[in-house]
Amino acid sequence: QGKVFQKDMEKLITNLVVYIPKAFESSNFQQQKDDIIQKTNKQMTDILRDIDKIARNAGFGIQQAANRILLIPLVENRQITQEEFSRLTEEEREKIDEKRNQTAKEIDDRIRDGQMVQRLAEEKAIEIQKQTAKEAAEPFIEQLKEKYKNFPEIADYLDKVLKDAAENHVIFSSVRHSLNENIITKLQDDSDSLDGEEKNIFEKAASARDSKDPFTRYKVNLFINNENTKGAPVITESSPYYYNLFGKIEYKSHMMTTMTDFTMIKPGAIHKANGGYLILQVKDLLMDPFAWGALKKALKYKEAVVENIGEQSRYVPTVTLKPQPIPLNVKVILIGSFFYYQFLAADEDFRKLFKVNVDFDVEMDRTRENIRNYVSFIASMCENENLKHFNCEGLAKVVEYGSRLADNQNKLSTRFNIVSEIVYEASALAEADNSEYVEGKHVNQAIKNKKYRSNRIEEKMQEQIVNKKVLIDTEGAVVGQVNGLSVMGVSGYAFGLPSRITARTYAGREGIINIERETDMSGNIHSKGVLTLNGYLGGKFAQEKPLGLTAQVTFEQLYGGVEGDSASSAELYAILSSLSDVPIKQNLAVTGSVNQMGEIQPIGGVNEKIEGFFDICSLNGLTGDQGVIIPVSNIDNLMLKDEVIEAVKNNLFHIYAVTKIEEGIELLTGVKAGEKDIYGDYEKDSIFYLANNKINEFNKVLKTESEA
Repeated sequence: QGKVFQKDMEKLITNLVVYIPKAFESSNFQQQKDDIIQKTNKQMTDILRDIDKIARNAGFGIQQAANRILLIPLVENRQITQEEFSRLTEEEREKIDEKRNQTAKEIDDRIRDGQMVQRLAEEKAIEIQKQTAKEAAEPFIEQLKEKYKNFPEIADYLDKVLKDAAENHVIFSSVRHSLNENIITKLQDDSDSLDGEEKNIFEKAASARDSKDPFTRYKVNLFINNENTKGAPVITESSPYYYNLFGKIEYKSHMMTTMTDFTMIKPGAIHKANGGYLILQVKDLLMDPFAWGALKKALKYKEAVVENIGEQSRYVPTVTLKPQPIPLNVKVILIGSFFYYQFLAADEDFRKLFKVNVDFDVEMDRTRENIRNYVSFIASMCENENLKHFNCEGLAKVVEYGSRLADNQNKLSTRFNIVSEIVYEASALAEADNSEYVEGKHVNQAIKNKKYRSNRIEEKMQEQIVNKKVLIDTEGAVVGQVNGLSVMGVSGYAFGLPSRITARTYAGREGIINIERETDMSGNIHSKGVLTLNGYLGGKFAQEKPLGLTAQVTFEQLYGGVEGDSASSAELYAILSSLSDVPIKQNLAVTGSVNQMGEIQPIGGVNEKIEGFFDICSLNGLTGDQGVIIPVSNIDNLMLKDEVIEAVKNNLFHIYAVTKIEEGIELLTGVKAGEKDIYGDYEKDSIFYLANNKINEFNKVLKTESEA
């Protein structure tokens, strides 16, 4: 109804422009004005007669000067001249002056009576004008009061408008006299019937006096228009800066200064969302140093104040608009990462104001329904963004990409901003290809292009491996050396690379020495993973004797830190190889963490790790026996690129899944791990048999040393 009321007030202005001046042309008004004039003239005539009578009785005649009445002495009813007055004796002149002063006082009293008569007449005339203007405006005001009778504030406002219009009726007459009859006729019918030029004439006439529109005081600033809103408003503010959130008071230049009025009060998102919901991104909100504090204040006191930032920090108060606070009833929804939640949770006000925390997952189950929803999202995006639509193959590739982002065959990523990037680029590629639909090849190319734009560091590191600057073997077999797999991240792009892990074992009592830990290059989780290996080795080989060995383990050519336990199984394989003197095949790479019981545990980034080793093997030339060993529990995380899948299908590359260390060491060495017989001895020539013998030899050395 705000829009309707705004138009009603605009129509009221045009009605008052027409009918207030018209009322002053009525016979009733003219009669009242004439009555005042006649009455005033009669009273003034009587006063002038009295003044003349007072003067003559005192022997003076009256002569009008610029702003006063002169008393001239009379001789035989004739006013004497100045020359004649000067010929009088001094005594005669003094008597005349004394009498003149007395008479002047009496006349001044009557003059004041005349001034009072004129003042009362003017006041009466003004009162009649106000009353006439009020009577002309009142029917229109009453009509609006009836229309908005359910809004007491509007009724009070209209009463004030009526009073103001009556007191300032001259502005309506001034504008009316500047308009031609054609415009007046149209205004009587409907102000909307004015054409563009006629509206300009009306507006210029309204602001002709001092370049300001005198009717601004009667206009309505439609602060919020919910005309097209169904239900509670839901507002998403993408730029939640102070003025965008809380509105502002605008100013404009005028006569070498600035000015403002209530029509220049602009709303913010919090006003638009009043009675509904306001959705904000926390990251963007915190970018503005004033926005967060103002938002807390508004929610705490449940009122929204339109106030410019400068007014809060100004040392010298200035005269400006002070809009009334608006009662606030809004639900604010903040969207952000867990980091921002933890950060804001330290604020006591935040905990009081935002009591509901909803933790959204970044993935969802890959069910038929969710796949259908994924496809619907892509279709609606293509429709809304005027993109090319996807055929079935193209859609399937995007769904696969969603699972790749989730690192799980049974999940779909809900990071739709990343999925959208692929949709946009695939559509552009299809457009360039003059294809009717986006096909699978376009999606694949979009994914490759996205990788290409980010993989400079990956390519440089691969180049170093191929050029033997970083030593990685993909053929042959070496004792105490294994290819581990790790994931690196650069600017949001993750990729896998092999790392050479070596182990040297010898007689000693230090157990496993993690060189990275000794040099402060190992993270806590990696250090824990290495320490876990002591438990496994002790359980396997030190049940009836001390574990008399020292094993040094390291990542070769690692000049940065290392974190995570995904290489712990590879480190254990290297130690077992060193103990048994059985070489490890370098055509295989390993990933997976291990517990003290020898069980292989799942790790993250399995796809990047597999593809990282595959790329190195491809650059050196696939031999057909290369591959990776992964945990069985990571099988459902496999979402590999097409090149790897094709190589596996053609037996050019292999992926082995293991559950225990024993399975992995057998794949890496081609030698049985070894089971204990009924006497507690390991199978002859097995890995564990050879390793156990080596530990026995170490113990003998240590025993001999201690006895010596």
